[in-house]
Amino acid sequence: MSNSFWGSFHNQASLALNESLAIGLNYENRFSISELGTRSAGFVFPAGRATIGAVYSRFGYQDFRREMAGLACGLRLGEKIVAGVQADCFSERTFGEYSNTIFITCETGIIIIPSDNVRIGLHLFNPVPGSLRKNFLPSRLRAGAGVYLSRALFAGAEAEMSSGDRLIIRTGFDYEVVQNFRLRAGFSTENTSFSFGIGYLLKSFQLDLGFATHDRLGVTSSASLIFIIR
Repeated sequence: MSNSFWGSFHNQASLALNESLAIGLNYENRFSISELGTRSAGFVFPAGRATIGAVYSRFGYQDFRREMAGLACGLRLGEKIVAGVQADCFSERTFGEYSNTIFITCETGIIIIPSDNVRIGLHLFNPVPGSLRKNFLPSRLRAGAGVYLSRALFAGAEAEMSSGDRLIIRTGFDYEVVQNFRLRAGFSTENTSFSFGIGYLLKSFQLDLGFATHDRLGVTSSASLIFIIR
């Protein structure tokens, strides 16, 4: 339900709630193993009632890597409802005799705002029937709700169901401790994972740091820098 920069690419409907032109860079270091790192870049461009977004990410190393590129659009359908859609291209490249593969799919989402303090979100990824699916990408449905408990505190929860997998529940909060400084924490039933992070806004720059635990493999860290142009 978040209309944060990166949140907009987890539910494209929230793009319509962004009012600033922005560019973002992110690096995720999984379990302190460089070969499992993910590098991402994106931008958001408001254009009247619609907002355009684009995102690119690369996972892996020289002998094995996965890349993803997406082009998204979020649109206001009314005062209390926004929707969005994104076209995705995934590629998997391997070294040696194994073939490279490319997959095309899409994702879509909607956010309902029944009051100033409450948001309800729904997101669908890869809505392709199993009989027609010829790749490793699962279909995934997520539904959640969030509430502003005060001007500074937002809390939310979501449920996710992927094809061939069990139900995952996530919860979290975002709290503005002092002006421009935010504290975040969350929990996911997937791998019994706890997460926490901080964010700081300095004029036109936003810096975010995050950490997530895994019950067996350790800690994943991430850093993000967002440039707010206007």
